[in-house]
Amino acid sequence: MRITVQQQTVVTAPYGAWPSPVDAALVASHDGHPEYVGTVGEEVWWTAPRPGEGGRRALIRRRTDGAEVPVLAPPWNVRSKVMGYGGMPWAAVDRVRSGPLVVFVHFADQRLYIHEPDAPGGGAPRPLTPLSAVGEGLRWADPVLHPERGEVWCVLEEFTGPGPTDVRRVIAAVPLDGSAAGDRAAVRELTDDRHRFVTGPRLSPDGRRAAWIVWDHPRMPWDGTEVMLADVAEDGSFGGARAVLGGPEESVAQIEWAEDGALLVATDRTGWWNLHRLEPHVLEPHRPEPHRPETSAEAAGGREGALGGRPVELCPCEEEFAGPLWKLGHRWFAPLTGGLIAVLHGRGAPVLGVLDPRTGEFADVPGPWTEWEPALAVNGTRVVGVAASPYSGHEVVELDVCTGRSRVIGSAHADAVDPAYYPRPLARTFTGPDGREIHAQLYPPHHPGHTAPDGELPPYVIWAHGGPTGRAPLVLDLEIAYFTSRGIGVAEVNYGGSTGYGRAYRERLRERWGVVDVEDCAAVAGALADEGIADRARLAIRGGSAGGWTAAASLTATDLYACATVSYPILDLVSWAAGGTHDFESRYTESLVGPFAEVADRYRERSPLHRADRVGSPFVLLQGLDDTICPPEQCERFLEAVAGRGVPHAYLTFEGEGHGFRRADTMIRALEAELSLYIQTFGLIRSDVPTLELLKSAVPNSTGGAS
Repeated sequence: MRITVQQQTVVTAPYGAWPSPVDAALVASHDGHPEYVGTVGEEVWWTAPRPGEGGRRALIRRRTDGAEVPVLAPPWNVRSKVMGYGGMPWAAVDRVRSGPLVVFVHFADQRLYIHEPDAPGGGAPRPLTPLSAVGEGLRWADPVLHPERGEVWCVLEEFTGPGPTDVRRVIAAVPLDGSAAGDRAAVRELTDDRHRFVTGPRLSPDGRRAAWIVWDHPRMPWDGTEVMLADVAEDGSFGGARAVLGGPEESVAQIEWAEDGALLVATDRTGWWNLHRLEPHVLEPHRPEPHRPETSAEAAGGREGALGGRPVELCPCEEEFAGPLWKLGHRWFAPLTGGLIAVLHGRGAPVLGVLDPRTGEFADVPGPWTEWEPALAVNGTRVVGVAASPYSGHEVVELDVCTGRSRVIGSAHADAVDPAYYPRPLARTFTGPDGREIHAQLYPPHHPGHTAPDGELPPYVIWAHGGPTGRAPLVLDLEIAYFTSRGIGVAEVNYGGSTGYGRAYRERLRERWGVVDVEDCAAVAGALADEGIADRARLAIRGGSAGGWTAAASLTATDLYACATVSYPILDLVSWAAGGTHDFESRYTESLVGPFAEVADRYRERSPLHRADRVGSPFVLLQGLDDTICPPEQCERFLEAVAGRGVPHAYLTFEGEGHGFRRADTMIRALEAELSLYIQTFGLIRSDVPTLELLKSAVPNSTGGAS
């Protein structure tokens, strides 16, 4: 039901005491957004969150008549666990006579399944891949269907032992006839496992070549990757695999083939992720002329010398045309029929534009959307993506390049409450230590029917985003509205190390994690107090994952914050770097902190666990018990270190939750616990949420669905 605000007298009441129709249940019901968009014939498909259905991801299809219908009923959960964060979990093709054929990953067992949703009589999905009892088994992502070959090509992540890093990854071909469902040997490996990480293959227009991206420990994909190219034989096998671009200090985030056989790449070789083009002739292996040895200049040219040419930059500018590859299948650009390229670009928030690679000019898409997700798909001259704005949630949007017309075609935003309750964000740039710029988004308290007494300053919560190689999007978030509509301000800080502002901004965090992020958040908090925007005595910090690390580290580094909300955090770098997390991020700290063998003391000195004696402010810890990225044992050891010091705190754990919360009941309990912390710490006057018991021992709180 939509709640509408009528004309009313504005009531004066203290910050934090304002009534609000934005309750925790409403926030939970709108958590998440559409993801992994694709076109199937003339239809558009995507995955969508279902918090009320156990947090599953549903696969949705938009029929040509505009109807949105699920492809699979509960409990089917279309979501991959590859690299811990997943990737594109489905692929489908349209068949003229028999309708779509879809292959997808089911979260519960991580097997690939095949399904024909329009087949007469329906029928349940059939497994294509086997189960494995070794480690965490077999996982699949970024599939590409080749029905003419009777196969689906995708990334295979295979555990070879019980440890989180006992794993190999290859590109594999899975037969569509189900013969591999009980036989691992029937899965054909197209690449070897010499590289630790691989993306799904992209097949050239003539079918003769396949390209993919690889990288190896200790690099993360935003540090340095390589583009591999192989010849594809008649039987589908790969041959002559060779690196054609990239290196230890060049991050190629995405590759796609152009119609003429050129390879389009998003690389940060200029300091910004810009689009480049490798011409078809450049992709031919370069061989020295007969009777002439290769020159030293050619040898020094590395891959470019070996290829006989350099990539051509299509639109040189200090903007980002790509981002961090946290999930396989992220798509920031997509070639269109006729040579144009749909691109996401910008500083900070990415917007959709259409680039003419011949002139380097682009035109942005008209409409209210200010932030687009890396989920572009194309069909001819139509572009489909997921977009939002500060006043609308994420929607599936279609652009017709020929007419320039854009429209919402799926997951249309509907106001759950009157928009008068939505926050009014302000983009700000603050000055940090050494005069460095810090990007942030402010959400002042806002209510259509309430205002604070003259002279009162509001409490503010600093939000530290996860990653840390990521950024906070400037979009409508009912979780933020939950606080601002009650009279509590929010400031999202895109601290040094965040993406969206070029490689140099990203590199500020190199070997300085726990320093730069903490300093930048504190600089923003201090500036808000100095400017008379926030009450210095009522500042808090919150974050999840890497943001939880920053929140906890802040409690040990400064007395600026009255309290903190710390969700599924990293608290001990020593154990995290010594096999305490999953493979993808197991060497992440080498760039964030430094090589452990060389700076072991630094790992201890910066870890909140080893600085727990400095914690003096109340906090709440929120943790999923199934989290393999930031395991619960870190929280438990932190509580042991804090025990006996008289610091008020609460520890809520949630069964069935991993890294990030997906279930409605979990999100409700977590959000209400956070608000209760602020009520008690800031001295707010309200009683609309259960009181969170703040303990002074290390005994976990016991709460209904939490333990």
